[in-house]
Amino acid sequence: MSTFYIEQFGCRATQADGAAIERQLLDRGCTPSSSPSRAEFVVINTCTVTSAADAEARDAIRKIHEQNPAAKILVTGCYAQRAPEELTALPGVSFVVGNSHKPQIPQLIAAQQNNFVQISPVALQPAVSHSPGLLIGDVFKATHVLVAPVLGGEGNHTRPTLKIQDGCNNRCSFCVIPFVRGKSRSLPAEAVLSEIRRLSDSGFQEIVLSGINLGSWGRDLSPRADFLDLLRRILDETPLPRLRISSIEPLDVTRDLIALIAGTDRIAEHFHMPLQSGSDNILAAMHRWYRTEHYARRAKLIREFLPHAAIGADVIAGFPGESESDHQATLRFIRSLPFTYLHVFSYSARPGTRAAALESQLSGPIIHRRASELRALGESKSAAFRRSQIGRTHRVLTLNRPPKFSAAPWTPALSSNYLKFRIPEHFPANQFLDVRGTCSFDGYLNSELASPVHFAQASV
Repeated sequence: MSTFYIEQFGCRATQADGAAIERQLLDRGCTPSSSPSRAEFVVINTCTVTSAADAEARDAIRKIHEQNPAAKILVTGCYAQRAPEELTALPGVSFVVGNSHKPQIPQLIAAQQNNFVQISPVALQPAVSHSPGLLIGDVFKATHVLVAPVLGGEGNHTRPTLKIQDGCNNRCSFCVIPFVRGKSRSLPAEAVLSEIRRLSDSGFQEIVLSGINLGSWGRDLSPRADFLDLLRRILDETPLPRLRISSIEPLDVTRDLIALIAGTDRIAEHFHMPLQSGSDNILAAMHRWYRTEHYARRAKLIREFLPHAAIGADVIAGFPGESESDHQATLRFIRSLPFTYLHVFSYSARPGTRAAALESQLSGPIIHRRASELRALGESKSAAFRRSQIGRTHRVLTLNRPPKFSAAPWTPALSSNYLKFRIPEHFPANQFLDVRGTCSFDGYLNSELASPVHFAQASV
């Protein structure tokens, strides 16, 4: 049977799609390759959230083609949905498959196993383009959610990511994602619970729920369902020790959600709420649905219920029309709130979005300088949070040691409130330990054991 390799780019949702493709290929008898240079089929699963993400995908395609000219390269994902013609023009690309047709990739590869003969996309599903090798359709007609937990990633396959929602009905002026992933759609609750039970039965101690707009889960189902009710069912109907929620929009962070997390030790004390800007003028121009007062209210409520919770945010530097006053307002707003980390993005114009058509685009040096100032502030916030946790006891989950740390005399671990710990000596991955932070160093908290070690969980 054919050998394959999947090259992943982008967010947790994109990685989850790649995991689903891998599961389907394995079910069809295909064999994973350890390297793209040895694979017959290479699937490039792309992101398109920034121009840098596009460039990274193109560079990977060129490099793989140079290393393995005989490989059939299939490009899919968000970049493939947005600009398929750009990708079909690259040497070595045999197929470009948009998100609209992503579930059919295993079928497509299976049809090509013996002889890579071009087939018409109409044999699979009606597509906008009938060009050989190009499968692109109307992504807004998609009703599926590709499902398979993401088990890969450096030190992360002890914490699988399960995508339960895809697409987005919002129309933020800077964001291309709704146009490449379609409308919001949810994995039914029973399927979510089934996946979590399966992973928990396999020995996993923590699962991360993800989605493009996770808080909107269930609104498209019939009957309509609620994300908070899903969390309650996970707590009531599965044995999972710890659940972690990935990025969630601020207006979906309700008092009831915060209270639920505060009332259990089985949901991580970790909130990642995209902010994007601390200026109400820019939030309005971005077509965001909240203002700084709404965001601040939620951050303060989290800290009231959960004094030691992680609170993270995405921030965009250099949105079109952002004045120096707007930028300073963002810096002041971030300083005023108990953030524990930031993800800072330099604004990148995405073709087809409203923001890309604005005339008030900022220069690269201005964007770079503002992004640097935001990152410095984020690092300062992170360091202060780590220092505040010294002396406290944390229940941490041991992780697999990344290759670059394989010989280190310590074990990496992650706390409920998203702190990275160094635990002295080697311990198996996927175990809960009680540790006490001793000092902050290089982005980690060094620690000491706070209680005797008794391993009762199975290692994955």
